Amino acid sequence: MQQYVVVMPVKPPAFGKSRLVGPDDGQRRDLAEAFALDTATACLAATRVAEVLVVTDDAHFAARLGALGCSCVPDGDSTGLNAALRQAVAEARRRWPALLPVAVLADLPALRPHDLDAALGSVVPGGPSYVVDAEGSGTTLYTASYDEFEPSFGPDSAHAHQVGGALAIRGDLTTLRHDVDDVDDLRAAVTLGLGVESARLAAALLD
Repeated sequence: MQQYVVVMPVKPPAFGKSRLVGPDDGQRRDLAEAFALDTATACLAATRVAEVLVVTDDAHFAARLGALGCSCVPDGDSTGLNAALRQAVAEARRRWPALLPVAVLADLPALRPHDLDAALGSVVPGGPSYVVDAEGSGTTLYTASYDEFEPSFGPDSAHAHQVGGALAIRGDLTTLRHDVDDVDDLRAAVTLGLGVESARLAAALLD
């Protein structure tokens, strides 16, 4: 069974989730932190995931993620998410050359390990693959070999990945497709069942 290293980019929580209109700055920070913690916890529990490498410039938050079992590296490239991911994957290759890299976004608070395992088990060998988000235009997961790893996260990333030759991973994968950018997304994620950290905060916010 092919094993993977999840590479998860995390903005410093103070700057994350700016589209979550309604919560104040402190609540947005706490939610961004909770989403990332729950996403990382689910990734660590997936049987096909051997390592989780988090990319973040927040040293305090890196310590919390490290306590879960993640490895952490600073964001070494300020030119954008894709550049930062490529640099982090180069580090993953140095540490774990036998693993395959998979980028997973850090705003999947309802993610369940079985959906991540199902997605990774459906990857067609020999080329890059991606998971389309619930809206149909974004991407929540991208994987390729170390040599082919060229992510295209950003606006209309699903189309960009398709044009770049990546294959869409099929299947329901419901909790893997539901990233959270706004309050409506959060309500939808609540119906799927949030991770422990996110559920605690969402209950107080959405009551």
